Amino acid sequence: MSDWPATLLTYWFDELDRQYWFAGNDGVDAEIGARFGGLWEAQRSHPVVDFLNDPETARAAVLLFDQVPRNMFRDDPRAFATDPLARAIATAAVEAGWEQGLSLYERQFLYMPLMHSEDIGDQQRSLALFSGLGDPQITDYARKHYETIERFGRFPHRNAVLGRDSTPEEIAAIAAGAHW
Repeated sequence: MSDWPATLLTYWFDELDRQYWFAGNDGVDAEIGARFGGLWEAQRSHPVVDFLNDPETARAAVLLFDQVPRNMFRDDPRAFATDPLARAIATAAVEAGWEQGLSLYERQFLYMPLMHSEDIGDQQRSLALFSGLGDPQITDYARKHYETIERFGRFPHRNAVLGRDSTPEEIAAIAAGAHW
C-alpha cells in the first residue's frame, strides 16, 4: 500500500461509521484486519522516526498502532503490542504542534494513545489535552481513564487478556463498569 497514510485516514474518518469507533463489531474487526493487518505487521518494527516525516503519516501511524490492533486482536494481548510505538508517535506529533487545525475527532484519536497508557504521567498529559478539546463527554472519558490509573496503576479490564492476576478491588471495579 504505497499511500497507506491517506488510505487509513480516509477509511477511519470518512468510510467507517463513527458508531464503530468505540463499539466492537465482528464484521468491522474482520474488515480492519483484512485491510490493514498486513500493514500493521509490516510497519510495527520500524522506529518512531520513520513516522514523523509529516503530520499525515504521524496521524495515520497513531491509528495503525493504537486503534487497528484493538480491532484486529480484540481479547488478545496483541491488541496492546504496539501501544508504546503509538504513544511515542502521538507525543512527538503533539510536541511538533501537528494537532493544530485538526477536527475534534482527529485530535481525539491523535491523543488516544496517551489515554490508553498505564503510565500516570501519560494520563496527566491525556487529561490536559482532552480537557483542552472543550467537549465534556470526551473530557469525562479521559478523567475516568486517569482515575483508573491513579487508583490501580493499570487498567484492570486488561488483566485477564494480559495474564495478570486481578485484585478483589479490581474485580469489583470491572463489575461496576470500569472497562477501560
